[in-house]
Amino acid sequence: MSRLHFTSALLPSGWANDVQVVITAGAIAEVTPGVAPSAGDERHAIALPGLASLHSHAFQRGMAGLAELRGDNADTFWTWRETMYRFALAMTPDDVAAVATQLYVEMLEQGFTRVGEFHYLHHDRDGSHYSDIGEMAARIAQAAEASGIALTLLPSFYARGGFGGAAPHDGQRRFICTVDQFAALMAASRKAIASLPGANIGIAPHSLRAVTPDELAAIIPLAGGGPIHIHAAEQVKEVEDCLAWSGQRPVQWLLEHAPLDQRWCLIHATHITNEEVIAFAKTGAVAGLCPITEASLGDGIFPAREFLDAGGAFGVGTDSNVLVGASDELRQLEYSQRLAHRQRNVLSGGASRSTGRSLFDHALAGGARAMAQTTIGIAPGARADIVTLDTAHPSLAGRSRDAAVDGWIFAAGSGAIDCVWAGGNKVVEGGRHRLRQTARERFNAAVRRLVA
Repeated sequence: MSRLHFTSALLPSGWANDVQVVITAGAIAEVTPGVAPSAGDERHAIALPGLASLHSHAFQRGMAGLAELRGDNADTFWTWRETMYRFALAMTPDDVAAVATQLYVEMLEQGFTRVGEFHYLHHDRDGSHYSDIGEMAARIAQAAEASGIALTLLPSFYARGGFGGAAPHDGQRRFICTVDQFAALMAASRKAIASLPGANIGIAPHSLRAVTPDELAAIIPLAGGGPIHIHAAEQVKEVEDCLAWSGQRPVQWLLEHAPLDQRWCLIHATHITNEEVIAFAKTGAVAGLCPITEASLGDGIFPAREFLDAGGAFGVGTDSNVLVGASDELRQLEYSQRLAHRQRNVLSGGASRSTGRSLFDHALAGGARAMAQTTIGIAPGARADIVTLDTAHPSLAGRSRDAAVDGWIFAAGSGAIDCVWAGGNKVVEGGRHRLRQTARERFNAAVRRLVA
């Protein structure tokens, strides 16, 4: 058991002062506001619940910054994808473990305490299966265990190279499964996370261009009640190709042919019509927004204000992991809306409301829904995932409550997070993860080999 005392803490009911939190066996046992600190309490100033990065491709952290050289023609998502394929084809299981561990250390240092790992690098470099088809999933689980981050593992089903069941091309060979192979992969992945505290599992049909309708229907039961994530309408070309194949846009097709509900998370959904916005919001499915990656890849801007006005839920993810930070994703989301609407404080939710707090609340609730987490926040019964802010940071000086959240998201840049508890374990102190140096050395050694 451990006891923490916060000058102020953001609880499900709102901000409270002088909050004592008792942690037992990795979970929050008691939350008592309005009490003075007791002897033995560990004292901190401002506490927030940890957020989920609901969409991550861990292996891509190793190639961050390597696709910023323009070719002879205009660079797009599709040219970036070729760079990603080349990098993915070179990685060993040890490389994946090293890169994922570094990523998860960075996530924890930046305020993410759970990751939704949309995992599709399954097979050996020549495309053959490892003797354990879950080898790569086990390496992701090892990285989560070492770092302390909570893992929602989302093995990705990838069978096709384009709409209409097109054959995959050679660059995709490490991703490809049949339905039967994917069932075996799911069984192995469940085994890989069985002893991992706080872990759960769902499925991730990669996209409508990577699965046929029959394959999608066949794998949905393999989620076993867990979350279902899918890329949808990220790029204009994807929308055009889907129209050519089916006569419908990707989100429109999913709305009419898939059992969308609160278990589902549509990743990106960048290019959607007003009608799709309203219908999508009504399903309860979460919009999985990755604003930094969407900007990096030139995807476009999700209609967030319209989606929220329709009652939609969103969470944020780090996707390609070109830059990792909870505040960075939330700031980029709001700034994209400001550019689109040529207004300020677009996602504040109303007059005199903190934009940072609104963004944080939506990301917390939407991320939890997308990860199938029912008890969240600084509340009894929740996993003890807590983030404290450093009130000595220049962008937080003199600020409290919502103003401190605004300072963290919009002004602090980096260095505003002091400590992080993940499953009740203090994994970050003074802004540094306990494995920072070890993880960095392993990561650097792996990436030097990969880029040589």
